[in-house]
Amino acid sequence: MKNTILAAALSAVVLSSMPALAQQAPGAEANLEPPNVQEFDKRMAQAQENMKKMQEQMDKINQTQDPQARQELLQDHWTTMQNNMQLMHGMWGPGGGMGCCMGGPGMGSGMMRGGPMMGWGHMGDYYSKLTPEQQQQRQYMIDQYMPMQQMMMDHMMRHQQYMQRR
Repeated sequence: MKNTILAAALSAVVLSSMPALAQQAPGAEANLEPPNVQEFDKRMAQAQENMKKMQEQMDKINQTQDPQARQELLQDHWTTMQNNMQLMHGMWGPGGGMGCCMGGPGMGSGMMRGGPMMGWGHMGDYYSKLTPEQQQQRQYMIDQYMPMQQMMMDHMMRHQQYMQRR
């Protein structure tokens, strides 16, 4: 049961953060804006600060022997982790810097709303309209984002391990 919950939580993080899984509602136009590196860097700096805070919280959890104090620290860690997930998810949306296809009317996770997923055909059209400089910017942002996403998943796993120790 706990492994099922963990798998569902990890899947939610991965799927909610991937723009390729966005669904386009019938008649809705995707938000195909070029990448905004400055806005992305601003949000990435915020996410890195949150990650630093999460690591400090995890260090305190590791050092705490009192079960009640550990529970409170775990709750604080969970809250910080959720806030960081929202911030990271927003990097893909309107004004988030990553450009592309999240946001706009009828947009959302294909897994959550059902129906067909947007698929690569739509993304290929997006990428083909970017200049070489915009493609490099997009790649830079992805290269920065993916390790951050991995750290979030690591924190989720560590959090889950502590929750199972109760």
